[in-house]
Amino acid sequence: MKQPMPEMKQIVDDLDAFLAALPQRIRQPLAQDAELHDLLEVVMDLGRPPEARFPHREVVLSPGEVTEEDIGFVTSRISPFSGDNRAGIERTLHRISAVRNRQGKVVGLTLRVGRAVFGTIRIIGDLIQTGKSLLLLGRPGVGKTTMLREVARVLADDFKKRVVIVDTSNEIAGDGDIPHPAIGHARRMQVPSPTLQHAVMIEAVENHMPEVIVIDEIGTELEAQAARTIAERGVQLVATAHGNTLENLILNPVLADLVGGIESVTLGDEEARRRGTQKSILERKAPPTFDIVVEIQDRDRVAVHPTVGEAVDAILRGRKVSPEARYIDEKGEMRREQAPVSHPTPGPLPTGGKEKPLRLLPYGISRSRLEQAIREGRSPVSLEGDLERADLLVTSKAHYRRKPPVMKEAEEKGLPIYVLKSNTTYQMRQFLSAISAAEVGPVERALKEAEEAAQKVLGGEREVELSPQSSYIRRLQHQLAERYGLASSSSGQEPLRRVHIFQGAA
Repeated sequence: MKQPMPEMKQIVDDLDAFLAALPQRIRQPLAQDAELHDLLEVVMDLGRPPEARFPHREVVLSPGEVTEEDIGFVTSRISPFSGDNRAGIERTLHRISAVRNRQGKVVGLTLRVGRAVFGTIRIIGDLIQTGKSLLLLGRPGVGKTTMLREVARVLADDFKKRVVIVDTSNEIAGDGDIPHPAIGHARRMQVPSPTLQHAVMIEAVENHMPEVIVIDEIGTELEAQAARTIAERGVQLVATAHGNTLENLILNPVLADLVGGIESVTLGDEEARRRGTQKSILERKAPPTFDIVVEIQDRDRVAVHPTVGEAVDAILRGRKVSPEARYIDEKGEMRREQAPVSHPTPGPLPTGGKEKPLRLLPYGISRSRLEQAIREGRSPVSLEGDLERADLLVTSKAHYRRKPPVMKEAEEKGLPIYVLKSNTTYQMRQFLSAISAAEVGPVERALKEAEEAAQKVLGGEREVELSPQSSYIRRLQHQLAERYGLASSSSGQEPLRRVHIFQGAA
């Protein structure tokens, strides 16, 4: 019998176990801090004072420098470090990450507080009851793993389903052989090495007859393939993946298969004219692995794409996609709105152009080959060496899998990341062709017109109608309207279809 899901949030943080792992001179001032319940992490670097980090401040816990004895004290009270330099405290959700020197010796520790938050999934409770596969997206630290843990518990305890968690870094169910109570009756399979996550995913299906499999951070092509295999066997998947929005996922060839995969199709002249598009277009090549995508914007607000296949098709055709906005209001009640949801867009829109070309940051790929592909295709792009000034990061599959600091920083900033299948000139030409699908002049003129229209609406005009444009350019105009916090829609038939920009509902 179905039981009601928790209405109010409850937090379990096991702070006593966390404090017990710290040396006395670090533990004591921390335990006396009035905001201990908000603690995020403690940082201990050899030769530097230890620090505690809270949401809006950092505190030096002791004037004395961290010594080898301090680090040894902590490491003797936690589990051994795994291949990804992570450890934990048994039967808690706390995570300890090691910094090593060139000889492999631990010279720094980041001790992150893990919290089980009950009642976080009320905002998507109806979605997980459908039995459909659900993919959670969002920036690091927004609460994806917390929500995933609660999903596993509710499906196992309230709906009596056979739930298996594939727990790669022990972040969902905590450290040690006995999983944290926060996952309820869900079962947990640990992963010996992050590179084996895909194998354990398949093993879970073949050996343990789950009705639901829960996975944190699908990030490689092999894991995406394993997810499709699981879905084809009729098992419900609930997972997280790298990327902030559905459009980020479409842009990533390694993970695009999660939403059906993307392929380039060449249309005949008559069909291209009928559609009002270029001859080379992008289309979805298969049914999505995940039926529903939830973009977590913050801990109390999400955007839901309830039919992923339709949303992907619309995005590829340049149409406006308006996911359902859900949020928890000041009274603690869940609200829903069927309206355009604005996503923060870093930097200028990627439009190309002689005055403002699209700025690419190549990482882990041949810069000379990319320059050659740009010259050959006369692509309206420039190469950038600074993450802060780039509009898009281009990298190789191998570097994306290793997740170096620059990749993590790009994801945190919401910067789009494009992953090349191989470090070849051919793949670079394909990539440049995809982002240069429209001529420079029309794009510049159309975006200038849209920007002027946005200024007029902000200045008090009720609505401004733009000139007819292709689907690709209309999509950019819709994005520009979103950046100004305005609403937009398209009307008319091709080739006279055009964008209208207006004030959205308050």
